[in-house]
Amino acid sequence: MPRIRFLMLGGFLGAGKTTAIARLARHYVDQGKRVAIVTNDQAYDLVDTHSLRAQGFDVGEVPGACFCCKFDDLIATTGKLTADSTPDIVLTEPVGSCTDLVATVIEPLKHLHGDDYEVGPLAVLLKPEHGHKILRGEQNVGFSPKAAYIFLKQIEEADVVVLNKVDKLSAAEREELLRLVRERFPGKQVLAASAKQGAGFAELVSALAAAPQSPASFMEVDYDVYAAGEAELGWLNCQVKVSSQKAFLLDDLVLRIVSALSEALAASDSEPAHLKVLGQSGAETAIANLVGSEASAELSLASEIKATAAELIVNARVAVDPADLETVVTRTVAEVAREFGVAAEIAGMQRFRPGRPTPTHRMGA
Repeated sequence: MPRIRFLMLGGFLGAGKTTAIARLARHYVDQGKRVAIVTNDQAYDLVDTHSLRAQGFDVGEVPGACFCCKFDDLIATTGKLTADSTPDIVLTEPVGSCTDLVATVIEPLKHLHGDDYEVGPLAVLLKPEHGHKILRGEQNVGFSPKAAYIFLKQIEEADVVVLNKVDKLSAAEREELLRLVRERFPGKQVLAASAKQGAGFAELVSALAAAPQSPASFMEVDYDVYAAGEAELGWLNCQVKVSSQKAFLLDDLVLRIVSALSEALAASDSEPAHLKVLGQSGAETAIANLVGSEASAELSLASEIKATAAELIVNARVAVDPADLETVVTRTVAEVAREFGVAAEIAGMQRFRPGRPTPTHRMGA
């Protein structure tokens, strides 16, 4: 039996991994290949999972910690997706605050499950919104140097670095970012692409078809700095049920919640790594997101419907105390609900700081 091609697409929170994975999955399906997807999060009820399923993909989820700490769950989840109909390709999306994936996921997968999986290169999306400041070495990037450490380590271990969202960059900004990456990480394969519009994806598909070289040595990672960088972020997931006697525009509601959260966080000088709000009514889905304090809230998936009831999922990753983040989210949802004339009930609240990463396996030299 042919081995399943295992591809991992990493990158910092808000880098556009889910959009890129959806575009890659559609490409492979159009080529006649069977595709499965595995998402990953520190919490439960991930917007990305719902978004990909709403687009018709077969998706499994590994919640509760990163792939490196849930290696056995990753294998079990992939096994469930492959039990009935063996896919040709499994696309995996690790937590955006995770690094050291080569030593803790990719190489253990090769050694322990190499008969089942043919592991492709590790591609990492570079997020331009925070990448400019971090790669320039600026002091005020919204995160501490410990969180920036994770950002840089993700690029360091990548087989392929993909500067994403080039559709939002000027030619000068694009060239500066490419130069900064090449200067800091000489010899690295660096591509420029737009997951949203598709520019550069032929080059990414070609790069992912290559066979990665097993490293002679593994990247050094200071797990004390890594853990502190992750713990700097407040993590929040919750559900919101909304209802009204009068129909409301679902797209406008989710977009307004994200923009209002952005305003509230800016008032307290709290840097968002990523905010996502998904709204579902019947079979229709709307998603709005924000990827940084200097970015604007965007509607990434439009439902184009009016509804009298909907279920929302809020995912927030912000450099702020989780209790304060819960207060901001609860207050903002209530204010927007009044603005739209809808009743809102929050449930399933999860908020915390990620714990210290403890990999199931970590390969040595």
